[in-house]
Amino acid sequence: MEKAYLEWRAPLLVNSNWWLAFHDDDLIPQSALTGESSDNRAGITLWQVRRAAWLVHRVLEFKGKLDDGEIHPDTTRTGIWLRRSTQKMFNIGRIPAQFCDIICSPPPPDSSDSRKLLISIHNWFYAIDVYQHPDSPTDIPQLMTPREIATRIRAVVLDVEQRLATGERALPVGVLSADNRDAWAVNQHYLLSLHPRNRTTYQTILSSVMALSLDHMTHTIPPAAHPTHSPQGISQEALDSHLHTIRAHHLNVANRFWDKPFTIIVDPSTHAGATGEHAPCDALVPSIVSEYGIVQGIDEAAFDGTLNDTDPGGWQRLDWVANNKIRQECDAAHARAIKIIEDSDDSVLWFQGYGTDWIKSLAKFGPDAYIQMALQLAWYKTRGEFTATYETVLTRMFKHGRTETLRTLTRDSRAWVLEMVDPKSTATARYAALQRAIKTHSRLTKEAATGRGIDRHLLGLRLMLRPQDGEEAPLFRDELFDRSQQWKLSTSGLSAGHLFRGTGFGAAYQDGYGINYLAAPDMIKFGIESKHSSPLTSTDRLKQSIVDSLYEMRVLCSSSDAGEHLVTSHL
Repeated sequence: MEKAYLEWRAPLLVNSNWWLAFHDDDLIPQSALTGESSDNRAGITLWQVRRAAWLVHRVLEFKGKLDDGEIHPDTTRTGIWLRRSTQKMFNIGRIPAQFCDIICSPPPPDSSDSRKLLISIHNWFYAIDVYQHPDSPTDIPQLMTPREIATRIRAVVLDVEQRLATGERALPVGVLSADNRDAWAVNQHYLLSLHPRNRTTYQTILSSVMALSLDHMTHTIPPAAHPTHSPQGISQEALDSHLHTIRAHHLNVANRFWDKPFTIIVDPSTHAGATGEHAPCDALVPSIVSEYGIVQGIDEAAFDGTLNDTDPGGWQRLDWVANNKIRQECDAAHARAIKIIEDSDDSVLWFQGYGTDWIKSLAKFGPDAYIQMALQLAWYKTRGEFTATYETVLTRMFKHGRTETLRTLTRDSRAWVLEMVDPKSTATARYAALQRAIKTHSRLTKEAATGRGIDRHLLGLRLMLRPQDGEEAPLFRDELFDRSQQWKLSTSGLSAGHLFRGTGFGAAYQDGYGINYLAAPDMIKFGIESKHSSPLTSTDRLKQSIVDSLYEMRVLCSSSDAGEHLVTSHL
């Protein structure tokens, strides 16, 4: 974990934290989905509060059921892996430190902070109780109802409204956590030294069960001259606006605490999503938790009418004692964060030509290997060269297993791409090359998942070297070996994504791409991030190349010549 995440000094914003955009809740009135509300307080709407409370309750309900063994019990390998992985999402945070960060330990079970939800609104931080206070130390705290959570969120909203009315403005400490890790370490140390209250506030933030960010504006990208729409009637601009809200934009980047592993985000139009610090667990885990949170829409009866302005208690401000130096550091960190956001070329592609059903039933290939070959072809078409490609493979069959690297670029995938771009090649030759490439990819997938990959072993050997004693290995100084680990195409697949509009993570290199994909039976969604500042990359150009490649592959697999040579892969 240290080498993969905690020693990395780049800001978590875009570079490390993942983001996931949820589908809208069909049970919410259409007027609420457009941000219209007769009950708008400090820019926060009634249905925004309701959806936030509902999602928080559902996520914590999942956590409780998992802890109790009610779902995915420890009698199954999946249950053991999921429970251990999910525990790392809650009641912890990443602590900045020079050279290498730290993941804090969870608070003791009887800690009051462990029963609190961190909330950010207008860049202020608050904590609310989301579990009932136990009657005795041996009692298990009971999760509050959606309405009880909503009334406490509402009380916080009203407090924010009052503060804004008096001209008060928040100290945007959240943006410091989006900064370079060494810079954040220095500022965090200085901030905590200013006053004991700051240490108390910081500890509550770290120990809180999870985070909720309520944005007071709906981000909108202006429509294109000829907008495209999905069958669901969602424009590309609407999809990307939603995605950028979850990733962060210039108006909400300080309304987060970037060191928390799981943060739910809801805007005034009830568009929602989640983001999280990547070190504790792989993004598949929070996506599983999120699916449970989304799959059941809001039960309006759970809120029993409108929320009133009565203060229920059970909430607190998490304020900071600061000086001009900290305020200036916040301004500087915000300016640096804006540069990162403005350089992020982030979009989602909904490919609706076909999905995993066609790939498995008619093309007779494993969907993941097939999609990876499409990405290889799309990259080559836009760059005219090959690059080391990273794909995440879970090693959950092992105790404490996490991931291994699958190197998608192989001799066979390279040979297939060259066949596809050779105008003299035949359909038979191209299809045979595709078969070999997918067969090799499928074999490497199995090897990586069963502990027979190479990259984690090489990392282990590298860490065992004692350079202070003169130990070295020529392999690790080899230029070709170094280039083989420059993952300019960094990829990862999640679930079918029925409940998600899109997802994403940042490119690992300035001239590369970060690609997350969701492969459903009838469509494939790609979340793609690159950098505007690189003349070698363009997210729109790669999106078009992926579409072209997928259609070319369908034609190839559907040709009569190719069909005579079908070989089935089950991955």
